[in-house]
Amino acid sequence: MTPQASYSTKPIFANFRLVVIIGVVQLTSFLSSLMTQPQTLFEQIGGETVIRRLVDRFYDLMDSQPEAAGIRALHPADLAESRNKLYWFLVGWSGGPPMYIERFGHPRLRARHLPFPIGESERDQWLWCMNQALEETITDGLARTQLSRNFMQLADFMRNKAG
Repeated sequence: MTPQASYSTKPIFANFRLVVIIGVVQLTSFLSSLMTQPQTLFEQIGGETVIRRLVDRFYDLMDSQPEAAGIRALHPADLAESRNKLYWFLVGWSGGPPMYIERFGHPRLRARHLPFPIGESERDQWLWCMNQALEETITDGLARTQLSRNFMQLADFMRNKAG
């Protein structure tokens, strides 16, 4: 009769399995975090509610501030449709539902703005209103800075007259 070993390998393998399982769970969690979609600006700033506040504040400033008199003169007396169109556009442009496109098709922004004389002064007035509205409605500083830069490029692209 041969003597049997008095030790067991079960605890060693049980601990090893536990370490492997924990490692796999951590690796899976890490890989999952890498694969998640980054937040859109729409989500980052607070979605439709915040965009509505931004647009309303933008048009309130345009309608009431002497710094925006030139750009205000290019709009109709009733700003309701302008408010809605900018709201619908910004929701989709920032990564939310494509509300503007669903109603009107491709925005064709430059073509839609060609009937209005837009130079540096009009661009700057528009940006003054938008940057003021951004400061008052967007709490996330990085998102606010990104939006301000994007609006600057967009507003500059709308220019269709010298000066």
